[in-house]
Amino acid sequence: MKILFGIQGTGNGHISRAREIVPLLQQYGEVDLLVSGTEAEVSLSQPLKYRFHGFSFVFGKNGGVDNWATFKIMNLRQLWKDMHSLPLHEYDLIINDFEPVSAWACRLQKVPSVSLSHQCSFVSKKTPRPSKWNYAEWLFKYYSPTTHHIGFHFEKYDDFIHTPVIRSDIRKMETSDLEHYTVYLPAYSDKTLIKHLKDTQAEWQIFSKRTKTAYREGNVNVFPVNNEAFNTSLASCTGLLTGGGFEGPAEALFLGKKVLMIPMRGQYEQQCNALSASKLGVEVVHTINHDFVSRINNWLADDRRIVVDFPDETAQIVDDMVKKYARQ
Repeated sequence: MKILFGIQGTGNGHISRAREIVPLLQQYGEVDLLVSGTEAEVSLSQPLKYRFHGFSFVFGKNGGVDNWATFKIMNLRQLWKDMHSLPLHEYDLIINDFEPVSAWACRLQKVPSVSLSHQCSFVSKKTPRPSKWNYAEWLFKYYSPTTHHIGFHFEKYDDFIHTPVIRSDIRKMETSDLEHYTVYLPAYSDKTLIKHLKDTQAEWQIFSKRTKTAYREGNVNVFPVNNEAFNTSLASCTGLLTGGGFEGPAEALFLGKKVLMIPMRGQYEQQCNALSASKLGVEVVHTINHDFVSRINNWLADDRRIVVDFPDETAQIVDDMVKKYARQ
């Protein structure tokens, strides 16, 4: 069997999940990997068959998407060319994690494909989202359209939605509490975060997209993004301060850590994630402003922990998917 796995390269969550799923897929046949996007620091262990520019959003420095930078890196002509370049007839199964090039290639060539992603959970109307409709619903529907869906979310909101894929190294990790707080907020600059966090009594470890060398200011340590270092920090922290992503908060909750989420402004998916997480009891702050330090201090003083049930179902999900959707 020959399998094509298209993976979104904007943000680290898609790549992190793929690192868990790819070895499982390789038990069923030859797997070609395709990545498009420009904003991930985490890489796959396996070589890529295809690397495309794709269609990425660039993180800003003040809590949102940098629209101008996003516009500047767009290359719609190359996107169109890449969609038509894929030899899809070679594959018995095509899997997609919110990756637009392979998804639209399948649609244009009328080839079935399977979403294996967090984003496809929003196909269901049962998945929580803000009451006010947002144009980003079109992104969920048309950014990477597929014929079949296997979704992941904080809870099983529908029959095709599963709880998060927790990586094996996270499941096996020994945890401790060294009384520091881990921070991953790629939409904010180091200076913005330090300005506020230095006024708290906690010890902070920020993992930043914008620094190449580690440094310290007062009670705040700043490190370049590194998967192993981040995992070590997460395992030994008291809590995680992060954006409105999915995989990071899910792993922190699995490890029994406190979580505070700050979803990106103008990023509808992150607003939806924060809403779902808040229903579990996760603290959510929507902007860094004049009362941010008091909100942080309240969270620091709160010792409650949220208990989640994220069973290890990944191998079974992959097995069911291959048996159901692979071309015979």
